[in-house]
Amino acid sequence: MSRRSFLQKAVTGAAAATIAAPAIAQSQPTVRWRLAASWPKSLDILYGATDIISQRVSELTDGKFQIRSFAAGEIVPALQVLDAVQAGTVEMGHTASYYYLGKDPAFALGSSVPFGPTTRQSNAWWYYGGGEQDMAPLFAEYNCIALAAGNTGCQMGGWFRKEIRSVEDLNGLKFRAGGMAGMVLAKLGVVPQMIGASDIYPSLEKGTIDGAEWVGPYDDEKLGFYNVARYYYYPGWWEGGPIIMALVNQQKFQELPPAYQAALRTACADANTRMPAEYDARNPQAMRELVRKGTQLRPYPRSVMEAAEKASYEVYDELAQKSAHWARIYPRWKKFRDEEFLWFRVAEATYSNYAFWSRLGYGK
Repeated sequence: MSRRSFLQKAVTGAAAATIAAPAIAQSQPTVRWRLAASWPKSLDILYGATDIISQRVSELTDGKFQIRSFAAGEIVPALQVLDAVQAGTVEMGHTASYYYLGKDPAFALGSSVPFGPTTRQSNAWWYYGGGEQDMAPLFAEYNCIALAAGNTGCQMGGWFRKEIRSVEDLNGLKFRAGGMAGMVLAKLGVVPQMIGASDIYPSLEKGTIDGAEWVGPYDDEKLGFYNVARYYYYPGWWEGGPIIMALVNQQKFQELPPAYQAALRTACADANTRMPAEYDARNPQAMRELVRKGTQLRPYPRSVMEAAEKASYEVYDELAQKSAHWARIYPRWKKFRDEEFLWFRVAEATYSNYAFWSRLGYGK
């Protein structure tokens, strides 16, 4: 073959490939979905994860698969996202599955339960410890599939109008708590309240509740809790590393071309990576700002932590008698969590305890 003939064929082939690529993209259907979130737009990291998902899906499908996000209350209230996805009112939701433990307490295991795993440990369980597979039958009963799509990292323990020095100080307090924390706190005398983010501040301001927890410094400063409650406690022992879920209507997911399904999974995994990274980047400065504004940081007394842990395992034993899904998932979940705790004590905790508190490095 002559050099001229070879070059001509190469140019012709390249041109054909250039024409074929758009043709292949055009062969895929145009799909438009709606996503209902449990968050207001003001919480830009939580709600922002829905934008990451939408953007990545669009990029990976040449704009053929479009997802439009709606904040809490725009289509359905914050705590009714699962219902909307199940019914097909929306194709997809972004929420925390523990909001729906009233339907089945095992939903909490898909997000966070008291004294559960950290963020990295939660991801290990979900992706490699059987978590996604173990939770799938429960979500399927509600016509959903669940994809990990965010994590806040270990949360703070909430805002109180008065100091908490003992378990007795919790008695009778009306406290906004998410997920299974309310069930455990109730055993310690608390009157738990489950309300969405946008309703927390006015409830604190009016005295309808005595305290509240949300996520951590970055979000809590935005929501202005420091204006109506002075004492800020840590850690949020009920949310060591809560998974934020993308819930997808089962039929709608199955109708997607395989390439679109893969794009959605990839987009959710991206959001799952970026959310905790952004919280870790934003929280330190927000914490400094809260302290500057007069917030009083307090650790939970050890007596409270121990009582809460004891009460948590009492709740877990009781739930095994009430929920077949809990009885099925919890033993495997706990075995995996215990192994993770054992491993993290060896390297991670030892390193952190030294590096964080070292007199040689601190303050340099």
